[in-house]
Amino acid sequence: MADNPTPHLDYPEAESAAPAPKRKGIKRRIFLAGSALVVGGGIFGVWWSGNSASARARALTVGKGEHGFATFLKIAEDDTVTVYSPHIDFGQGSHTALGQMLADELDADWEKVRIEQAPADPAFANDALAKGFLPTMTGEAVAGLLPDAVIGMMARSMPLQITGGSSAVRFTGEVGMRRTGAAVRAALVAEAAERLGVPEAELTTANSRVTHAASGRALRYGELAAGAAERSLSGDPPLKTRDQWTLIGTDVPRRDIPAKVDGSAVYGIDFTLPDMRIAAIAAAPVRGGTLQSVDAAPALAVRGVEKVVTLDDAVIVVANGYWPATKGLAALSPQFTDGGHASVSTAAIYGAQAKLMDGGKADNAAGDGDVEAAFGAAGAKLVEAEYRVPFLHHAMMEPFALTGHFKDGTLHMWGGLQDPLSTRVRAAKAAGLEVGNVVFHPMIMGGGFGRRFPDVTEIIDQVALLAKQVPYPVKLIWSREQEVTHGTYRPQSSARMKAVLDDGRITALRMDYAQSGNAEGEVPFIYAIPATSRRHFAYQSNQVDGPWRSVNATQIGFYTESFMDELAQAAGEDPYQFRRRHLAPGSRHLRVLDEVARRAGWNTPLPEGVGRGIAIVESFDTIVAEVVEATLKDDGTPRVVRAFAVVDCGTTINPRNAEAQISGGLIMGLSSALGEAITLDKGAVVQSNFADYPILKLADAPPQVDVHFIESGAKTGGIGEPGLPPASPALANALAALTGKRVRNLPVLTQASA
Repeated sequence: MADNPTPHLDYPEAESAAPAPKRKGIKRRIFLAGSALVVGGGIFGVWWSGNSASARARALTVGKGEHGFATFLKIAEDDTVTVYSPHIDFGQGSHTALGQMLADELDADWEKVRIEQAPADPAFANDALAKGFLPTMTGEAVAGLLPDAVIGMMARSMPLQITGGSSAVRFTGEVGMRRTGAAVRAALVAEAAERLGVPEAELTTANSRVTHAASGRALRYGELAAGAAERSLSGDPPLKTRDQWTLIGTDVPRRDIPAKVDGSAVYGIDFTLPDMRIAAIAAAPVRGGTLQSVDAAPALAVRGVEKVVTLDDAVIVVANGYWPATKGLAALSPQFTDGGHASVSTAAIYGAQAKLMDGGKADNAAGDGDVEAAFGAAGAKLVEAEYRVPFLHHAMMEPFALTGHFKDGTLHMWGGLQDPLSTRVRAAKAAGLEVGNVVFHPMIMGGGFGRRFPDVTEIIDQVALLAKQVPYPVKLIWSREQEVTHGTYRPQSSARMKAVLDDGRITALRMDYAQSGNAEGEVPFIYAIPATSRRHFAYQSNQVDGPWRSVNATQIGFYTESFMDELAQAAGEDPYQFRRRHLAPGSRHLRVLDEVARRAGWNTPLPEGVGRGIAIVESFDTIVAEVVEATLKDDGTPRVVRAFAVVDCGTTINPRNAEAQISGGLIMGLSSALGEAITLDKGAVVQSNFADYPILKLADAPPQVDVHFIESGAKTGGIGEPGLPPASPALANALAALTGKRVRNLPVLTQASA
């Protein structure tokens, strides 16, 4: 059964819930929530307790003949097992993987397992995600002090229902789904033992049945569910070992694919309601600008246009269809201010970042050893390089489309966003409502890559304000042009790299980088070097920077792995062998690097006119090494002819889907490196659509992409994001090997045409 049910068109009652704080970033929210719970003695304890959440979840999802377990699982008397995913599907296949993980531990019949989207309700806040992220935010020691019950209350009070950061499988799957499946299986076995009057040790489970082999008796899960649901579940049940898995590690077909193939999948842009209107929007061309004036008459003169709504920084036209809405919008001549940002340009940003690094006052630093002493040592061979990467657009397949209806004091919203619970919070604040008076209906998304996080998604505010001004449901659709020019882009970033070589070895390395966000703690430095320094210089333009696929690993990976090739050249060594010398012997990193070199035939001759490059990056607890082979077309522009990726994510849950995610990430990385760039002039974005923001075309994609997984058994890592970071440096290194010219500024095509 597909895991994309058609959204309910009825309007459920809004629950009474304590208002949650606005998102300020995961780290800040965890600390604030933890402080409130620990210092305040559990002020949310009554409502946000695990028992309250489970009761609330059952009330929302469990019907006649069904029995709920924990929060995300119910078993029907006909043996149907329903798993509620707290993550949104936007093409990454995580719903199927999460279902696999729970069903394997449960020993459920896979053909009777359904995966559905969890409601946007505090009862379905993702405590497994909080447990997974907390050690990286507070440290293992601090995280270990908080019991699971407190962490669960934190997740529900934040509220936390994020899809992103390659967190679904490695956190929700491992910490939540597997443990839930194992705990419920134990409860079913205990119930069966009592009914059959036999020891639990004599019972086995498989295909949603508990069997007593000695007597030949068996009970279905559906028969046992009512009694098992009354039993307490273990918080730390024993999990299956790798040799006991039946679903994990297999190519189970994704449940979402049939609906996407036959067209029955419903996205936000497809959603309709009776008497619904369509709206189009034009926002201030310069971020930070405001609407000065607009004459609504030309739009209202267009047939089908019903209303013109003004916001502080935008104008919206409401009509009985998308065509009249856009036609009415085109008839307007709104006047906007530039917000004082007319001097902002791409060149000015790079200049400001250089000035920051010249000043030497970093806002964050990390590393080990005495870098300065190494740089000043007699006879030191210094190697230096500067790199730049532009703002990058998310280029979602589906532009923003969000429906709102303000009815009987409650705001209802439908659409695909990456944190349904925080969407409610933002919508409530914009509309001036209590959170309990906002109901959000989460839907699948046509891409996201970080653009659909509520804290960087202003369409939520726009629809909340718009819905309160009209008596009917209204769907606001951003045009492709609006989406390109008003994105929340990957930060424009600059880096200065400096290192010392001694007898072919790096003795010290410094990376200074200027951008809005700090990458320290997110992107590990994997090489064994005696002295390292990584310094971040914070810079914020008038643009709203946001997480992009693989977040900071994409630019940090480009800087580090491009520079490693430059150092190898300075040392007179092969780039692959040079990296080997700086990786710990016997490490996972070395094994991944060796395997990608072997599969790519690193030491084999290449056809004339082809260059080969290599790169390795660890991100989201996953190690990925890639080799790219590139040539130049007749017009002098690059084309990748082959690409290889070797991945160690600990355990591959669904190999077929994981391969697709790594391949997709690699190609997206090549696309961004080759031609993608958002540039600014007089404070405004220059690009407007795919005509001037070129996405890699199928004809230019590598015809051969070889992906291989190493099953190391290490802690499970992410899959959706880690395939991207090595692609751009591997491409740059291949082009340097081919042409002798080093690409230090992306995109490549800009350098080729300069």
